[in-house]
Amino acid sequence: MIVHINNITDSIRKSWESFLNTHPNNTVFQSPVMYDFYNKVQNFEPFLFYAQDESGRCKGILLAVIIREGRRLKGYLSSRVVIYGGPLVSPDDNNLLNLLLESLNQKLKYKSLFIQFRNFFEWTDDEKAVFSKYGYQFKDRINLLVKTDSISEVKRNMQSGKTRQVMKSLSSGVTVSQPSSLADVQYLYQLLKNLYRNKVKKPLPTLSFFENFYHMSKDGHLGIMRIIKLNGKIIGGIVAPVTNGEVIYEWYVVGLDKEYPKSYPSVLATWIPIQYALDNNLKQFDFMGLGKKNIPYGVRDFKLGFGNGIVNYGRFGRRNKLVYPIVEFAYNFLRVIKKI
Repeated sequence: MIVHINNITDSIRKSWESFLNTHPNNTVFQSPVMYDFYNKVQNFEPFLFYAQDESGRCKGILLAVIIREGRRLKGYLSSRVVIYGGPLVSPDDNNLLNLLLESLNQKLKYKSLFIQFRNFFEWTDDEKAVFSKYGYQFKDRINLLVKTDSISEVKRNMQSGKTRQVMKSLSSGVTVSQPSSLADVQYLYQLLKNLYRNKVKKPLPTLSFFENFYHMSKDGHLGIMRIIKLNGKIIGGIVAPVTNGEVIYEWYVVGLDKEYPKSYPSVLATWIPIQYALDNNLKQFDFMGLGKKNIPYGVRDFKLGFGNGIVNYGRFGRRNKLVYPIVEFAYNFLRVIKKI
């Protein structure tokens, strides 16, 4: 077995796509088009680990991305490796997971502060033991999946108040559309930037992330980007990747609820991908996170208004033991200083 790293030939790309199409846990986040997207985004650096057998067939993939908040020292001190929904391995070789994790560690363990797997499916106890063997600790992280087989099933699992708010929003004069220009994308980005700075308090990708998602989604790749307008003004929107025939995901969402309470923009922004799933025969809508189990999470109650399909696939994480403690101490120290 050979593991290629970022050696993406035409034949490998074709084999990669074929492998995904037949894998039960196929996701757009482990796809060639996501690799292409990451490659275009400022401060993102993708790495594909591609396992190939002696006959040239794809047997496993792991698509990781290094995310930084700048360049040089600032970039390194904010760097993290994230793997969404991977790795994906063929079930007929028990050593593939070992091989991919070993390759990942050898290549990236010193290139960031930590490596994190955000799981989209349940790993067996034996597989969790393999992650542990390579230094990855499992932590609970719950999520909400909304089944979208039929509108009746969706509404049956929604809280009645949320259903009413969707209807009120749609009758309040709002419009839902794809951004018509980069100016729309830039305005949506400013709304997200304000939200993340003042409320979420987590890093937000640069504008290039959203501009490139817009260009690729407009061409029918990656997923959908939608904006909500009232009287010609953008009051909300969502960025939602799509695994064709399977799942739509909530990646970034915003709504100006305080300014436009009668239009319920956050409710409508969340309903948009559910409606898209119903219209396009997708199996479910993935909220991509409800926070840590048994720990308060601000928007959990809001999200649970749309369904009750809670899962706990958790996350695996591994820290850079040489650098992470120093950076964590410095960060906490600066937070204390800021409060004085």
